[in-house]
Amino acid sequence: MTETPNVRLARQISLAVPSLLLAGAYLGEFGFGLYPCEMCWWQRWPHFAAIALGLGASFIGPSRVWTGLAALAILASGLIGLFHAGVEYGWWEGITGCATTAGPGEDVLDSIMNAPIVRCDQAPWDLLGVSLAGWNFLISAAAAGVILWLIGRKDTHAA
Repeated sequence: MTETPNVRLARQISLAVPSLLLAGAYLGEFGFGLYPCEMCWWQRWPHFAAIALGLGASFIGPSRVWTGLAALAILASGLIGLFHAGVEYGWWEGITGCATTAGPGEDVLDSIMNAPIVRCDQAPWDLLGVSLAGWNFLISAAAAGVILWLIGRKDTHAA
């Protein structure tokens, strides 16, 4: 499988950005106790898909198509992050309710009472006034834009 330098760079970005964002999310969760709310999880799923699509681009042709799909998954996560940030900033109402993760045979009430309370409408952390969901939007949208620009750009020479 031959790949132009632009597509190779785009594929590498499509793997690096969601991997780093997920690593940051898990570091915040397990290292600093920033437990995810339901909308935080919604933002993670497209990043997992982007990694799978980026890996697919590494082994299955045409690389440009798989990388483009990875970019769209990254953009989807960013747009969910924008929605979540809007809920956190009070720009609009969220659409989630309370949920429990009680499994079969577990006491639902006990599970609810012992679960950490994580609200989707309150940012647990921010940097420069931008919440984690807001940063996900900014980074993901920029990365998706760069990836799509790279795969749409004509290379002056092939690899």
